[in-house]
Amino acid sequence: MMHEFQVLAANGYVVLFINPRGSTGYGDDFAAQLFRAWGKHDFPDLMAAVDWAIAQGYVDEQRLGVLGGSYGGFMTNWVLTHTTRFKAAMTQRTVSNMYSSFGTDDIFYASSKQTIGAEPWDDPDIYWELSPISYVDRIETPLLIELQEEDWRCPPEQSEQLFIALKRQGKVVEMVRYPEESHGMSRTGKPKHRVERLQTMLDWFARYM
Repeated sequence: MMHEFQVLAANGYVVLFINPRGSTGYGDDFAAQLFRAWGKHDFPDLMAAVDWAIAQGYVDEQRLGVLGGSYGGFMTNWVLTHTTRFKAAMTQRTVSNMYSSFGTDDIFYASSKQTIGAEPWDDPDIYWELSPISYVDRIETPLLIELQEEDWRCPPEQSEQLFIALKRQGKVVEMVRYPEESHGMSRTGKPKHRVERLQTMLDWFARYM
């Protein structure tokens, strides 16, 4: 049970959440689909699900939003750099540059061989190819970026790079920072920040959708 889904639904949104390739629940082979392919295999699955939801007849395809956190934040960035279908977006505790993530977060240095099959200096091209920041000039969707200042899983620099790149291009982007909070703020953070986060999310989508 994800409380954000309930908050959004209670405010009139249709919430779509699926198991794209690379996620868990359908066996090891299904989960391994993202090896050297972050974004590449799950993006088509996500868009197919959006098309299915629209075909049900109760979704306004002119007012679509997208959001996610952690890997979902990465995918939000990837979606925005590969389609302009969405009217508003929110990326949370995000990854935007896989190359600079190596060695600055608390996990990628230990899992790079498992997820990419190479270290950054051995195959820099694949790191850049799979980094949303390399396609940042394609983003046209108004984007809200959320970061926690003590997030060691998706360090603030990942959000800051994306924010500055979009600001330099004159795109619609805002960033909200939560001090003294970690990667798990949405579940274990200070109640004040958790409430503020949900209200900020609702305000952003109401403004642009």
